[in-house]
Amino acid sequence: MKIKLIDKKFSVCKVREYRMEDISGEFCFSGRTDEENSLVCPTERVPDDTIKRDDGWTAFRIEGELDFSLIGILAEISALMADEGIGIFAVSTYNTDYIFVKEDNFQKAVDVLRKNGYKIMR
Repeated sequence: MKIKLIDKKFSVCKVREYRMEDISGEFCFSGRTDEENSLVCPTERVPDDTIKRDDGWTAFRIEGELDFSLIGILAEISALMADEGIGIFAVSTYNTDYIFVKEDNFQKAVDVLRKNGYKIMR
């Protein structure tokens, strides 16, 4: 399986409201519930009305479109990271999964994936 490294720094945010200019760029992920509005975006695009934020995340994605019948891909990567003491934050889209790790664990995460047969692409 191929993993694409994403050359950006990300922030995980809790925001008051969504503004279109905040979510119109690439690599913006939003989630709205009855309790909160969350946003994952490049750090340089964090909105002014952010209530809370956690900076210092890096990301990679599973390349290609994943069929919904595929089972366990994210669970396997999550288990590999957990075995090495690496926390993850995952976001799934219609096509694939994005995995975020803290900057200080990024190289370790890449090494773990390589060691376990994943092809790393820049």
